[in-house]
Amino acid sequence: MATSLVMYEEEFSRIHTICERLIRETHAKVVFLVDKNGQLITAAGLTQHVDTTSLASLTAGNVAAMGGLAKLIGESEFPHQFHEGTKESLYMTVVGGRVVLVVIFDSRTSLGLVRLRIKKASDELMRILESVTMRAEYSGAASPFAEISDADIENLFSE
Repeated sequence: MATSLVMYEEEFSRIHTICERLIRETHAKVVFLVDKNGQLITAAGLTQHVDTTSLASLTAGNVAAMGGLAKLIGESEFPHQFHEGTKESLYMTVVGGRVVLVVIFDSRTSLGLVRLRIKKASDELMRILESVTMRAEYSGAASPFAEISDADIENLFSE
């Protein structure tokens, strides 16, 4: 299981801006980014009628299941998946081995356009994720709470 991503507001804002731009450039309905543990990072587009929590969990489960299938045939994973429905389709890609970028779209756009634009967005997201990882390694702590001891917590709640 991968460790959780810890990012600052600036990084989150950059990630969300990429997802919003992807909505405009692809004419998609919804774009969301989820970590492989099933936690929603951000969502853009027409999300008000979408259960994003369930969608994030199911996306992570799907990626894990497809990873198992990939290993059975000698692949490390299937980094790109496409699911076509009668009204809406879903395209997802694994970014940096840590997160999944998902685009839900309908007949107002094409799979070709989605694939073209998702490639650029994935490259940009990869650079942000690399900087998040490097910052965490440089700081020597995977979590901003790493320096808090059990005694600190006990003192906080005993007052």
